[in-house]
Amino acid sequence: MKKLFEFKTRNIVATGLGAALFTVLFMYVKIPTGIPETQIQTAYGVGTFFAAMFGPIAGALIAFIGHAISDSVQYGSAWWSWVIASGTACFIAGLCYPKMRVDEGVFTKADILRFNISQVIGNAVAWIIVAPILDIIVYSEPVNLVFTQGIVACISNAISAGVIGSLLLYLYSKTRTGKGALREQ
Repeated sequence: MKKLFEFKTRNIVATGLGAALFTVLFMYVKIPTGIPETQIQTAYGVGTFFAAMFGPIAGALIAFIGHAISDSVQYGSAWWSWVIASGTACFIAGLCYPKMRVDEGVFTKADILRFNISQVIGNAVAWIIVAPILDIIVYSEPVNLVFTQGIVACISNAISAGVIGSLLLYLYSKTRTGKGALREQ
């Protein structure tokens, strides 16, 4: 059985690769929402995919590092309240990891539901609670603005993670050979 907070060499490699993908997607593959500094980010689909495959620590590090690098490159410094929220969203999404069997070629409707419940809860906690509260405390941002941004970010990131993350998990599961699939005849 997979351990929830296990962190092996393959997790470290996946974290590096995931953070690089997250950074590139976060910077270049996003859709404007009309709310200031809030876009539909395809990076969360990849972040939650890696979280479901490698666990909550890998997911949190991928989103945290990827978001921090992206902000630093684009704006000169990271917006830490949102960087922390990104890590939180992918950490919580990764809590489904012990039950996932995608690497064994199994991705059922129950797995899709489990993954999406985890990522929706993660996005809600991150963007409706963590990001707005930290924006108010750390940056003295206006309350109405940060909660509006948070709600839009929650919805758009949950959709991105739900569609892209589920699709990536499904496609990856189809590349894996299930247990017992190769038998001597």
